[in-house]
Order: sequence, then structure tokens, then C-alpha cells
Amino acid sequence: MFWRSVVGKLAITILLLVSFVLFILTVLLLEFFSNFHIQEAEKDMMQTATNVSQLVKEHDDKDLVIEMAEGIKDPAGRVAIVFEDGELWVSGSEDKDLAKLEKNWVKNEDELSAVLTKNIKVKQQMKLPGDEGKAMIVGVPLSDNNGAVYVYQSLGVIDQTKAETTKIIYLAAGIAIILTTIFAFFLSTRITSPLIKMREAAADLTRGEFNTKVPILTHDEIGELAMAFNRMGRQLKFHINALRQEKEQLSSIVSSMADGVVTLNRNGDMIVTNPPAENFIEDWYFENNIQMNDETRKLPKELNQVLQKVVNGETEVVYEISLQGRNYVMIMTPLYDQSYVRGAVAVIRDMTEERRLDKLRKDFIANVSHELRTPISLLQGYSEAIVDDIAESKEDKNELAKIISEESLRMGRLVNELLDLARMEAGQIQLNKEETNVELYIDRIIRKFNGLASDNQIELILSKSIKEPMVIFDLDRVEQVFTNLIDNAIRHTRVNGFVKVFVERNELELHVSISDNGSGIPEVDLPFVFERFYKADKSRTRNKEKKGTGLGLSIAKNIIEAHHGTISVKSKLDQGTTFSFKIPQ
Repeated sequence: MFWRSVVGKLAITILLLVSFVLFILTVLLLEFFSNFHIQEAEKDMMQTATNVSQLVKEHDDKDLVIEMAEGIKDPAGRVAIVFEDGELWVSGSEDKDLAKLEKNWVKNEDELSAVLTKNIKVKQQMKLPGDEGKAMIVGVPLSDNNGAVYVYQSLGVIDQTKAETTKIIYLAAGIAIILTTIFAFFLSTRITSPLIKMREAAADLTRGEFNTKVPILTHDEIGELAMAFNRMGRQLKFHINALRQEKEQLSSIVSSMADGVVTLNRNGDMIVTNPPAENFIEDWYFENNIQMNDETRKLPKELNQVLQKVVNGETEVVYEISLQGRNYVMIMTPLYDQSYVRGAVAVIRDMTEERRLDKLRKDFIANVSHELRTPISLLQGYSEAIVDDIAESKEDKNELAKIISEESLRMGRLVNELLDLARMEAGQIQLNKEETNVELYIDRIIRKFNGLASDNQIELILSKSIKEPMVIFDLDRVEQVFTNLIDNAIRHTRVNGFVKVFVERNELELHVSISDNGSGIPEVDLPFVFERFYKADKSRTRNKEKKGTGLGLSIAKNIIEAHHGTISVKSKLDQGTTFSFKIPQ
């Protein structure tokens, strides 16, 4: 609204100030001119009365005095002469309403009779007999108690003069107010025009348009304000660009970090997360059987408990958590707003690989020794039996030799798998990629395991979503992966269970998921399933007679990675296991 704007406020302020000054000045001027006209009229009348009294004193001829008095009096007034002999003469007047002064009234009126009795001059405003209005009368004595001259006129003449003066004052005040209003609007508009441009420029700044400049129209304080505003805009642009660059740099650093980073406020709301932290949170949801979506997304309770310690204690806290078989170390540090703790930043580091390497270093020699000890002991024992002629018959010697041969083949198979695995990990694996129909390829593999599944009373289910029929990979190597995963799933699934194979082929990749509802894998073992010599506990192995070397999953992982793919596992104890791998096309 106009009244709320700076222009309106400034214009109304100036107008009210000038109006107040004009009101006071008008009142004072009216009072001054009212008194001035009365005083001037009294002065003129007194001068006239004095002149007439002089004429009376200087001339004895009454007719001459009366003639001369008629000439010098005001046409609108009257002159009354009380001669020394007591005769009263009253002049005529153009004012027909002005009553004639009577002798008895002069003598009876105390103020007027004082001129005759006390020989003094008088000035009086009074109501004459028969006159509706007031009259102003002055009196001058002729001689000691022997006569007087009275000059009087109606106050209406003075009031008329005062009215004309009042009109002129009111007209001047009205013109002054009109000119002040125009000047106030002009001045306020001129003053506020740069302010309006600054307001528009400030609105542009809030929208991020930092190149906006305010025109400098004057060189006064407003012009200096405009220059300061333009400098502020340039500084804001510089600092915001610097902040944006730092933010982008920080975002790039956080996104590229291998450790998870989560920024939290005091309420536990996650403000910033990077991909490793997102993966950690997804695993937490999976671990706690919570469907992940935007509405149920919340800070894990482990992190929330640590956050409260950090906020309340204002100190750094180190916490370890195990999730899906992986070991995480979390370092949470408080974030300050000056002296107030406004939140915290948590760095989540996956220590599984480090601990896995430590475990591998400790277990590798033990695993190799364990795998070689049995065949070496058998070779040594049966060879000594042959040397010592414990086996007397040829059949017994052939049986011992057969056992020695089988154990030798087992040792050779173990060594060959170790060599293959070493070559794969060294990047020396050779792939013979071919193009094949994925549906026919998968059907052939499933048919190979139908008999084994039926023998173990397990339902083998195949589910396919084929959008592109052809795939390119090493057929033998990938079949080795399928064989290992499906065989493991059947061996670790109870009677009347199921093994489900899901195959999806889209424009970008081949995605395979092999799930079972078997015994599952303990969380503590999940990080090591793809390592050398990993074996399920014997209590979880259905076919005791079917034992492997513990290198199958490690070889499968290296085959998938050689195809530039990924392989992963999710499992819950006594609920089942899901192995998934993707091969890009």
C-alpha cells in the first residue's frame, strides 16, 4: 500500500510537518492582524479626534469647525462634538446602521463621561443605543470639563478588513500546502527511487543474480549507499563462488572416499552421505528386515546411540559394529557452531579386508598343511606298507597302490587349482569368449543338475527374463561358476527345500541370482566365503562324501572379475543364501 511505502511515509511526514507549522503561523498571523487593524483604527480615530479638538480650540465659529470636521473624518464613521456651551453635534456617515451619539447617553456612560468629567482620553468598544453591532469609540477632551470630541465607527468595517486579511492568509496557506504536497512527493520520489532500485537489486541477489548493479544517480549519502551495495554484490559473488568451489571440491572428495561419511544434526537426521555410507545403511536395513524407502529411512540405532554420547559428552567416540559379516569401525566427531554442538560427522571404515588379510596370513599355511597332511600321511603309510611287505597278496598291493594313486591325483588337483587361482589373481587368465544363446545355455546347465536335485529331494526352479537373447563370455569358465554355485546350493539345502536360479538379460548386462532356503552362512563367515580353502562347517554339509578343496568360490570370483563383472553374497543363518553375479555386455 502507498501509506506503508517509504514514499508515502516521507511525503505524509513532510506534509504534516508543514501543515502544523502553517497552522501555528496562521493562528499567530490572524491574531496579529486582528490586533493590528484595531490598533490602527484606534490610532486613526484618535488622530482625527485630536485634529477636531484642535479645530474647536482654534476657531470660535462652530459652522467652520463643523465643516472642517466633516472634511477630515472617515466617511464610514461619525464625529460627535460636545461644545463648551454644552451643545452636541454629530456628523453624518455613509454607514446608515451606525447610530447617532446622544448627549444624555454620553453623560450616563461612565467610560464616555470620563472625558468630560476627568478630562482624559478614552478608547472603548461598546454597543451604541439602537445599534445592533458594536462600535469602537475614542474621546478627546476640549478643555477642563467643558467639552469633548468623540470619533466612532462600527466594528463591522474592521471585521470586514480582518476577513479580507484572513482570506489572503488562508489562500496563502492553501497554496503553501499544495506546493508542499507536490514538493514532498517529488522529493520523496527522488530520494526513494534509488532505494527502490536497491530493493529490486537485493531481490535479484536473493535469486543468485550477483551481477546486478544499482545505478549511481547522485553523489550524496544515497549514492555512497549504492556504491557500497555494488561492492557488497561483488564481494558476495566472489565469496559464494569460492564457497561453491569448496563445496564441490568437498563433495568430490567425500564421494570419492572409500570410507563412509555421514553428517548428522542433533536430532539424528542424515544431512550428507556418500556411496559407502549408503551401502552401509542399506545393509543395516537388510540385516534388520526393514523395507528401505524414503518414509522409513532413519538413522541406525547403533549410530544414534553413539551420536547421543558425542553430543552429550562433546568428545570423539570410536565404535565397532558387525553387519552382514563385515566389520566396521566408526569414528564420530562433534560439529560445533561456535561453542554449541550442532551435530556430528561419522566416518565409517570397512575393516573387513584388513582383518581378512590378517586371517589369511595366519590361515594360509595352516590350510595348505591341512589339505596336504592327509594325502601325504596316506602316501607315506601305504608306501611303507608296500616296502615292509605288509601287503602280502598282489590284490592287497594293488589296493594300496590304487589308494596311493587316488591321493596323488587329489594332491595334483589341489596343486593345479592353486596354480589356476594364482594365475587368475595375477591377471594371467586367458578367456575364450564366444557368442551364444543365453536361454539354451542356461537350460543345458539346469538339465545337468536336475538329476542331482531329484536325488536329494530338492526342487530346482529356473526363472528367466530375457530381453536380449545373445551373450558373449567364456562358456566353459562361466559354466564352472554356475556349477560351483548350484552344487553348493544343493549340498547346503535340506530335504524338500528349493534352489532358485534367476537369469536376467537386458541391454547392459547378464544378471544371475542363485538362492536357496538352506542352512545359510554365519555372519562371521560371510567376509571369507570367496577366500581360499573356505569350507562350510561339517554340520552344515548334507553330503559328507562330497567334499571339495575349498577353492571353488575363490575361483568363481576370479572368473567373474576377469569378465569385468561383480559377484556378491547375502545370507541369514537357517534362512538361506543368495549368490549373485553380473557380467556386463
